[in-house]
Amino acid sequence: MNSFESLSLSPGVLKAVQSANYREPTPIQTKAIPIALSGHDVLGIAQTGTGKTAAFAIPVIERLNARRMPSRPRLPRVLILAPTRELANQIVADFGVYGRYSRISALAAYGGVGINPQIGALARGVDVVVATPGRLIDLLERRAIGLDAVEVFVLDEADRMLDMGFVRDIRRIASRLPKQRQNLFFSATMPREIEHLVAELLTNPAKVEVTPVASTAERIEQQVMFVGSSGKFAALAELLGKSRISRALVFTRTKHGADRLAKQMARCGFEVGVLHGNKSQKQREVTLQGFRLGRPQVLVATDIAARGIDVEGISHVINFDVPNVAETYVHRIGRTARAGAAGLAVTLCNAEEKAYLRDIERLTRARMAVIGTTEAHELGEPLPRVGKRSPRRRPGRVNSASHKNRGEQPSAHRRVVAASRFSGS
Repeated sequence: MNSFESLSLSPGVLKAVQSANYREPTPIQTKAIPIALSGHDVLGIAQTGTGKTAAFAIPVIERLNARRMPSRPRLPRVLILAPTRELANQIVADFGVYGRYSRISALAAYGGVGINPQIGALARGVDVVVATPGRLIDLLERRAIGLDAVEVFVLDEADRMLDMGFVRDIRRIASRLPKQRQNLFFSATMPREIEHLVAELLTNPAKVEVTPVASTAERIEQQVMFVGSSGKFAALAELLGKSRISRALVFTRTKHGADRLAKQMARCGFEVGVLHGNKSQKQREVTLQGFRLGRPQVLVATDIAARGIDVEGISHVINFDVPNVAETYVHRIGRTARAGAAGLAVTLCNAEEKAYLRDIERLTRARMAVIGTTEAHELGEPLPRVGKRSPRRRPGRVNSASHKNRGEQPSAHRRVVAASRFSGS
């Protein structure tokens, strides 16, 4: 059986890992940590929830411990780039866990909050800087940070960086780094642009791949429900009302859509939080902390805001809007089934989103189980228009045209009312 003892960790790091109740390294940790400890560049292909933060944090801490020196003002020894503020905070928190018995300082630097406290912390000196690209460039332009002393450069969630348009910023930042350094890159998928970036910035990297590219976690049950746009909310309410949920993460495509859905759910009695880029950092932290504690049990989020959410016990991921980029689906559902737990991912798909669904199934090389359709229509058949009678009316079904002013079918409406009793049970 694999163990952390077999990874030749120092007593302090091993004690910290054991204190956090980590008994057995994950596959990405087993493969990546020894290579990173040897000083080689690493390209890790791993989904979220596989323990990849420890796969780079532990070797970084061991390196810093092996050659202790006082923190130098403005000159960190380790630079980690993350796509979002939530992920940056999570990485710093993980360094606190694995470096519990090491004298290592780490700073999260990101936008949306005042820059002066970050400038002050850099002036005092920190060993590790975990930054979003935009804020790091701002700090560089203000000469609040220098990269001349960086020994290890970590790029986390590289494919998400690509999705968010950060590749040019990454190249700009990398041009300021010392040529002699160790590079540790991690990504859930490997689009062509990331392959180009790897070729430019890494030197003979060891590729560590614990799952096939773009595969999804084996413990995630994936389902799809075909539903008209106006019936999506009723379907969501029914899912939440009848499921045994510890925590559910509901994804929308836009910030406005997230706000609208959260308000609609609250009106029906759901206890719900909302997370997107227009929320202040304080609001986001309060919402996330409440979600970790189970109040609320349901969190509506956009893709960018949900990046870096590392919350135990997310039992359900529901795609209220099908993502228009197939790789985004992999990241979304990776929020559940973390650390060996099981999870359920349900996608609500309307007629206009079927092409996106096919792209996802091609990428993941798997078909989702169909758990239901409105009007009993299958994937290849067009869904009926809202307010129109289906040409294949079944016995006992109420004509939805008489309810067109409600924007939903009457049976679905009744399900919403019943499901509204869920809130927090």
